[in-house]
Amino acid sequence: MNKTISVVIFALIAIVSVTLAATPDQWGSRTIYQLLTDRFSQTVNSSQPCGNLQGYCGGTFQGVEAHLDYIQGMGFDAIWISPVVTNTPGGYHGYWQQDIYTVNEYFGTENDLLNMIKACHERGIWVMLDVVANHVGPVNYDYSTIVPFDSVEHYHNCTTCPQYCTIDDFTNYPQVEECRLSGLPDLDQDNQFVRTTLQAWIKNMTEFYGFDGIRIDTVPEVKADFWREYNDAAGVYAVGEVYNGNLTYVASYQGPVDGVLSYPMFFTLRSVFAQQQSMNQIQSTFQSYQQLFSNMSLLGTFIDNHDQVRFLNEQSDIELYKNAITYVLMAQGIPIIYYGTEQGFNGASDPNNREPLWTTSFNTASPLYQFIQTVNTFRANITEDLTIAQVQRYSDNGFYAFTRGNAFVALTNGGSNEVQTSRNITYHPYLEGTTLCNIFYPTEDCIKVAGGAFTVYLDHGESKIYYPMN
Repeated sequence: MNKTISVVIFALIAIVSVTLAATPDQWGSRTIYQLLTDRFSQTVNSSQPCGNLQGYCGGTFQGVEAHLDYIQGMGFDAIWISPVVTNTPGGYHGYWQQDIYTVNEYFGTENDLLNMIKACHERGIWVMLDVVANHVGPVNYDYSTIVPFDSVEHYHNCTTCPQYCTIDDFTNYPQVEECRLSGLPDLDQDNQFVRTTLQAWIKNMTEFYGFDGIRIDTVPEVKADFWREYNDAAGVYAVGEVYNGNLTYVASYQGPVDGVLSYPMFFTLRSVFAQQQSMNQIQSTFQSYQQLFSNMSLLGTFIDNHDQVRFLNEQSDIELYKNAITYVLMAQGIPIIYYGTEQGFNGASDPNNREPLWTTSFNTASPLYQFIQTVNTFRANITEDLTIAQVQRYSDNGFYAFTRGNAFVALTNGGSNEVQTSRNITYHPYLEGTTLCNIFYPTEDCIKVAGGAFTVYLDHGESKIYYPMN
């Protein structure tokens, strides 16, 4: 059963709780594994599929805690978990909040959550909480069951507007901020009770549970000034979801929140690798990022998440996927890998991209698990290099290369059917005679800088990461 938390007691406990809040800059060195609590692991080990992906499948906090070896074995030092509060019926994903003061009983108890976070911290794994401050679960216009926002005055209500003021034009920004997303009741943050309650809640959540960071859902749907106060109240790094490809628009939200999910680059990477379009698109997007974002190192970089058709559903070539993953893990920004990537999940649109992971028996021998493990292990050994900004070294339609410090990353969109592609690299940071070795085959694939240049060969669409060995 849910344990109802008294607001007064909850606040008092939070005041005396001791947390080591992680700063935005400290998050810049982390690598995040995103999981949906309901789909990661059940408390009791199982390999059975979920009968209904539109409802609860049985994943729990205890299940997550039991498989931290699996996560840490890939080299991840942070996890992003789905929202934890009680939801309206069917809200297995966590985005239909009903009672912000109780823990979702389907996932476990308050103690289960505390124990999971403690277990993560004992391993050096940080925990990011997904939070919702824009809306509540689908209850139409009867708010009596929503805690504590049980009054019509807590919501934007425009019952005379077309489609009951549901957002139908995402370029109409007043509509985006005041109308309903997918028909979900839209909280009015200009209402003082709503505003102060949400800010007090996030402060208590981070302090009481010891969360190290937050991911904020549906950021453009709320006025920017609210997010500044909310981020400050949280006291930890916050990355916001601005689901939009407009670079200027997305960049405008870094400031109200510490960082944003890198959606413009996501769309670029899907175009380049899944659709095999010109890799010069990365150059164009990257240059715009340099101009528009105040701190690229705090952006969340990804190629898959719970809202998108999985990459392998759009493009089945595993080498193209590896190239995209390599970019995510090595480019400037905070890498985020969606659970199931390491097992080659290829689900279509929601809910089919939210498959239960336990059906794989947490296979650590899968090729993508080991691929991610190799890159993350390398990342952990070059932390100083990762503090250095990304520098583009080469770009054309079929090849892209960049460095992070001394690490040289080479990518292609040719796919596994491309026998070989090669480029002569003359713009680089290495001294004459430097030997560079590929981290995937460090004793077999080395090249030497001669005459101020070196040649990179990519066979059958592979990606490579070179690092000096002398």
